[in-house]
Order: sequence, then C-alpha cells, then structure tokens
Amino acid sequence: MKVALFATCLTDTFFPETARAVVRLLERLGCSVEFPLDQTCCGQMHFNTGYREHSKPLARKYTDVFGGYDYVVAPSGSCAGMVREIHPTLGESPPRTFELAEFLVDVLGVTDVGAWFPHRVTYHPTCHSLRMLGVGDKPMALLRSVKGLDLVELPDSTQCCGFGGTFAVKNAETSTAMLADKMRCVLDTGAEVLSAGDNSCLMHIGGGLSRLRAGVRPVHLAEILASTEEDPWRATP
Repeated sequence: MKVALFATCLTDTFFPETARAVVRLLERLGCSVEFPLDQTCCGQMHFNTGYREHSKPLARKYTDVFGGYDYVVAPSGSCAGMVREIHPTLGESPPRTFELAEFLVDVLGVTDVGAWFPHRVTYHPTCHSLRMLGVGDKPMALLRSVKGLDLVELPDSTQCCGFGGTFAVKNAETSTAMLADKMRCVLDTGAEVLSAGDNSCLMHIGGGLSRLRAGVRPVHLAEILASTEEDPWRATP
C-alpha cells in the first residue's frame, strides 16, 4: 500500500514530532509511507477567509503532488476536510485523503495498533473531524485499545474550543470565552494529557492551559498511538 503523508502547514512548521509519529505508526502497521517534498498548503486558510480564487492554485497543486498515491493521510481533520469537501467545489478531483483515525479504522481495519501510553488522557473531538468528516468515535476506539492508558471522557466534548483559524484573530473575545469553557472541562477531568486529532486546536487549548500552569500536556493522537514500550513517548519542553 503506497501512502503519502500530508503533514499540513501547521504540523510541519510547529509540530514536526507529530508528522514523524504518523510515519512510525503507519510503517509499524505495514504501510510504505512517503513524504512528497513539493507539498504545500491545502488552501484552507485562504478559503475560510474569503479568498476562494487564491485557494484554487493550492488545491490544484495538492492534486498534482498527491495524485499518484493509493491514499493520502493527514494528522488533521480540518485539512483532510478541506481536501475532501472543498477541493471538489474548486474544480479538483483530489486523491483519496483521510484523517489519521479514520484511515486506521476504516482503511486498515484496526483499533489496537500496539500502542502503550501509561497516562491519564482526555480527548477533544475537533469540529471539522466531528462535523465535516464524521469521524465519530473512531479516535476513542483507538485510545481505548492503548495499553496502560486511562481514558477519561471530556465533559461537553463536542463544544468548539474557539480556535477556528482566523476566527480566533478576528473574534478574539469570543474565542477566548470559548477557550475558557473548554479549559474548564479539561481541568475537570483531572487528566495529565489532552489529546486531539488537530494540532491547531491543541495549540489553542494548550496555550491557554500553559498560561494557567495547569500541568496538562497537549499531545496529538498520532504521538500516543506511535508510543510503545520499546519506544515510549517522551515529553518535550
């Protein structure tokens, strides 16, 4: 199975450890993974801000770069959603693109990936993965199969964290209020780790938690699933 990793702009720039975790995980599960060097932005930021025409060349570039692969996997529900749902409206026929959790469950047919993560974890289902892609409880099924992991349900889990890309900039006060509600729910769980399938949301919530010095670490789902007893996850500063 020839799989391409679409790392996404945010992950490639700020959270490269997540991209590396995706590769380790998929290779462990028998996939041949490539990282096309010509990949760039999917155009979501442009499209969501109203620059539809500016997003078209980026959608075309995505099709050109990833068109030769059996599957494309992205550690981001929002970017995968942009490709699957919006690129066709821009005149493109994108290659088969999946968010990580749905690829594991729906394509590879696994929920137990052999992971080990001895921490108390709560999970935030991000808006695009939940509402645009319909990923559902697949991430929770994957987390429940991780050895040593204590999974705690997040209260009001389906409520938005308030990030929304440029929404957090244009509507800062509203975004901050939504973030406060989300952080309160996270802290109520007593979790050591907050996980999600999008680093954008983890950056937003994690930034708020760090300012509170709450002691809760944001960790992408891929990093949890890539962690094993032989190669455990290690917190980075």
